[in-house]
Amino acid sequence: MQFIVALLKKLPFIPILLFLVGIGLGLTIGWVFAPVEYTDVTPAQLRQDLQVDYLRMAIDSFRLNQNPNLAVQRWDYVGLGAKQAYEEIQRSPEGADPAVIRAYGELITRVKGEVGDATAQAEPSISPITRIALIGGGILALFVILGAVFVFYRRIFGRRGTGEVTAVMQAAEISRKTEKTNFEQLGLAPPITQTMTTYILGDDLYDESFSIDSQAGEFMGEYGVGVSEAIGVGDPKKVTALEIWLFDKNDIKTATKVLMSQHAYNDASIRSRLEPKGELVLVEPQAQILLETATLQLLATVVDLEYGRGSMPANSYFERITLELAVWPRQGI
Repeated sequence: MQFIVALLKKLPFIPILLFLVGIGLGLTIGWVFAPVEYTDVTPAQLRQDLQVDYLRMAIDSFRLNQNPNLAVQRWDYVGLGAKQAYEEIQRSPEGADPAVIRAYGELITRVKGEVGDATAQAEPSISPITRIALIGGGILALFVILGAVFVFYRRIFGRRGTGEVTAVMQAAEISRKTEKTNFEQLGLAPPITQTMTTYILGDDLYDESFSIDSQAGEFMGEYGVGVSEAIGVGDPKKVTALEIWLFDKNDIKTATKVLMSQHAYNDASIRSRLEPKGELVLVEPQAQILLETATLQLLATVVDLEYGRGSMPANSYFERITLELAVWPRQGI
């Protein structure tokens, strides 16, 4: 619930409202002021009075050419309204010969059974209520899609258009400027992949994941880090533990370790909640955490660490933490 409330607070309601107003105006113009004009439709789509006029012409044509096939075909064109139109013509011939009208009806009865059992079906019309429901459903779907796109954009790029420097943008800049370890100078083989990632207070959706691919482009697995536990209430979320994981396509189990603040590591209740997630590790500057699977090894180094200050217990949540994540084949380290 807190996540939903926080998300609603961040949604750009004015652009969304303008978007929906534009959709509404477009539908109004398309259906009311400049509706679609149909051509070459059958009489089944006409109004009842026009169907009557059409059938009068069909009967008059039958009087002249006596073509039964054409007469039946024109009856079918009128569709479900043919019987009602014929009955209207019987009540009000308007100069037509009643004998011809009767002969036309007898022909239809011989060919199609009782007058009115037309085989052609009128196209089903959409009721106003159904149309409104379809419009509402479409607008709701667009709203949901737009909200999802905004969350994704906000998470990846931040709110650049407003000039505001977000936590996500700050973290990306810190990771970009942090120098990576040269493992070859340390006598180690170069890693398959090496990544810097930074969490900063305010990035409530922090959750990074990266693919592991061989030099030949073969997928080997994935690794990542995200929020595992927060303490306190209110915004922004106060993260007290992060979760590092390593997935190996050749291993049925994902390796996971939980990086805990000093306060969380010493709190028995927090430890009991996090123990099922993986091995608990106390976060310290320059500490190194090793995760191993069947064919992969991940070395996570705490490059930088700063605790938040405030009303919460000392060293209880992270203000900023930068991690270097490097992955090797298991036999290569």
